[in-house]
Parts: sequence; structure tokens; C-alpha cells
Amino acid sequence: MSMDRILEPSAEVTAWGEVRPTRLALHVASSVVWGMADAGFAACVGVSRGRRALFRGVAHSPQAVRQFLDALPDRARDGAIASAITLFKHRWPVTTVASLLAAAAVLSPFAPDSMRPHAVATAMAAPASARAIEIVSRKPLAPGPAALQARLTELAQAYGEPVGVAVADIQEGWVSSVMGDAPFPQQSVSKLWVAITILDAIDHGRLTLDQSVMLWPEDRSVFNQPISYQITDAGYSTTIRSLMHHALINSDNAANDKLMSLAGGAPAVLDMIRRKSLEGVKLAEDEKHLQAHIAGLTWNPQLSPYGAFDAARSRLPHDVREAAMDAYIAAPYDGASPVGIVSGLAALKRGELLSRESTDVILDIMAKCKTGPRRLKGGLPADWTIAHKTGTGQDFKGASIGINDVGLITAPDGKTYAVAVMLQRTHKATPARLEFMQAVTKAVVETWRADKGRIPDLRPSDAIVAE
Repeated sequence: MSMDRILEPSAEVTAWGEVRPTRLALHVASSVVWGMADAGFAACVGVSRGRRALFRGVAHSPQAVRQFLDALPDRARDGAIASAITLFKHRWPVTTVASLLAAAAVLSPFAPDSMRPHAVATAMAAPASARAIEIVSRKPLAPGPAALQARLTELAQAYGEPVGVAVADIQEGWVSSVMGDAPFPQQSVSKLWVAITILDAIDHGRLTLDQSVMLWPEDRSVFNQPISYQITDAGYSTTIRSLMHHALINSDNAANDKLMSLAGGAPAVLDMIRRKSLEGVKLAEDEKHLQAHIAGLTWNPQLSPYGAFDAARSRLPHDVREAAMDAYIAAPYDGASPVGIVSGLAALKRGELLSRESTDVILDIMAKCKTGPRRLKGGLPADWTIAHKTGTGQDFKGASIGINDVGLITAPDGKTYAVAVMLQRTHKATPARLEFMQAVTKAVVETWRADKGRIPDLRPSDAIVAE
């Protein structure tokens, strides 16, 4: 019913002098009250229509602000429905029910598109790709082949140090593992989850791949950060796409830390991990804060100039560094289980975490990874492919922390396996580490060949060289 119809006198009130005062008062009150309700309803719709533009405007605001804005459509809908119920007794029941249905049609994100005005539906609804990728649960992986499980167990025992290994078949949904559910230090493997969080924000329209980003001197991180050489006092202009390439291909810490900041910090990454049901995976902070804690330091801007972090770490008492390292190994702040990682990689490959476009973007970047060419990749035949991410932690007392490689390896026939090999704290020389990782991928290859009825390739592998 239009406002014109509400305010138009009926047949019995054509002459104001003939209307009883009570009847006139009720008519005026009804018009005023319902006019306010309609205005309030229009305001709710306006809030919904403006929400996307407002959200984009505060994309870099604190997480709490973004969460508040994200909840506005629900609050507007609830307010409209509550107002309609309150006004129920002041209007004909049929009209009120129709108003409730109109409120649900316009404001509910679950209403069919045919029931909503196009402009409002476009403003409120998340992109179709984003709505389709939200996962709340995932079926557990079944046990893998007995022969592969026995081989992985044998390799781990022969290595003689705590190692985590997991191999999952993407298509058949099984997993074989050694210490598969134990948390291991991820180190730069965690850059995967940061990149997925960024792409998830892109899928939801909050960021774009070609969005301009400025890096400033205070954005420098620690250790490997080639992009930081581009930063001057006037800053360095780049894009989110370029930052992702630096973070995943070169394992650049400064690029990763900037991406995490753009995503909303560690809380945003953890929220993505929760929403996507990535069990056994966590992340506490960005690289510079993580590496400072592992060393026994607290990060501050004075550590960002070149060489300042190493100098500060070298001045720490030996027992302080040892206590910090032991605490990290016992309960890694960036801990993830091998099974959790391969489950996440499998979900990524199946398109369960991101839109198809974003999935292709991250897998293409991972396939260009330049770090660890002789880790998992070193055990693969030439006709196999790999999209992976490595992790390499700090050295202390003759041992290396968090020497990892995780990824998706694909056979010539297209069959794909998710693989994770994680060395908690290893004293072994580099050739022994590489040999172990390569032995795992060779075991996967032999499993595929056995499944296909092929003759195992017993030719000696290439000599193991530097990482």
C-alpha cells in the first residue's frame, strides 16, 4: 500500500467536519506511525545498499570495525522485523503480514533474487563464488595404502630425529602419515594461509589483486626479504599481486608481513582458518614478531634496519636464547600438523577454499616457487609437476628449526597428491635432509606406479646437491 493511499481520505471522511474526533485522531496517528515505519524501513534498505561501499572504505581499519560493519545487514533486517511486529496491532493483519514479507524479501540475504529489487540484491549479496566456497565441515581422510604407510614409517625411523610426514590422495580421499597429528613449526609454510586469506578477501570484494600498496621503511621484516631493497625513504609502490609473488615464490618475509597487515593481521588469518575448517593449523603473528620471539627478543622498530636484528640477537645471553628456542619447539606459535596441512592443500586443489579464479592464481604462483628446488621436487621424475611452499627456520647450537616442504605433486595422468614433510629440529647435514624429503616423494611415485600396474623405476637418482 502506497503512502498516497494511506493519506487519502476514505469515503466516510470526505468532509472533515463530518468525521468524529476519535476516528480522525486514529486516522492521523495511524498515518504518522506507519509513515515513520516506512521511513525507518527505507533507512534500513539504505544502510544495506551503502554497506558494500562503506566496507570498502574501511578495508584497512581494525578487525572489530570491519566485523561491526559486516553485521549491519543482519541488524537492519532484525530491526525492520521487530518494528513490524510492534506495529502489528495498529494496522490490518493482512497489511502487516505483507510488510513483514516485504522486509524479508528486501533485507534477507537468503531470499530468492526474484523477490528483491535488483539494486538492493546487488549491494547486499556476496559474490556467487564467495557464497559457494564457505565450508563448515569436511569429511575425515581414510587410511592410505599399507605399503605406503610402511615405507613412510621406515623412512622416518631411519632418519632418527622427530619428523612429520603426510601424504594424501586428492581424488580418493586417503592419507598416510607419521606423527601426522602432532604440531610442527611451519616457518614460511604459513605464508600459504596468509595468501589464501588475501584471496578470500578478494573473492568477497574487499581487495583486488592489482590494488596499489605502498611499502615504507617500517615495513621491513627480518632475514629473507629481497623486496625491502626496493624501499626508500619515499616508499615503494607495488601491488597485492606482486606481493603474493614475492611471498610465495621467493618466501619474502617483508612481502608476507605486508599481506598479513592488509588482510587484517593474524586474527583475520585465524578467522579464515576457522571458517574454512582447516583443522590442525594455526598462526600467531607475522614473520618479524615470530622470529623475534623464537630468538628471545621482542620486536620493535629499532630492529628493522639491516643487521640490527642479528646484532641484537647476538648480544642475548646463551641461556635466554636456548629457553626461547625450547619453548617454541615444545609449543610452536605457528604450529601445524602434517595431516592438517595436506588436508588443507587437498581442499585448496578441489576448489573448496577459494573461487576457481583465485584457486588458479595461487596454484600457478606455487608452481613457480624458487626455494627448496632439491627438497620434495628433487625426488620427482621429469614428467611430474609440483606446486609447493617451503619453510626454513633459524639455526641454533648446530641444529636447524622447521625445515619443511609442503605441496601438491601431480602425476603424468593428472592424479594429484598433497605431501607435507616437516623436520622439527634437525642436526643432520643438508644432503641428509634432502635425501629424506626426496625419498618421500619417490615413495609417492612408486605408490602411483603400483596403482597403475607400472614397473618401478629403480634407476639411481641424480646426485643430491645444495637446497
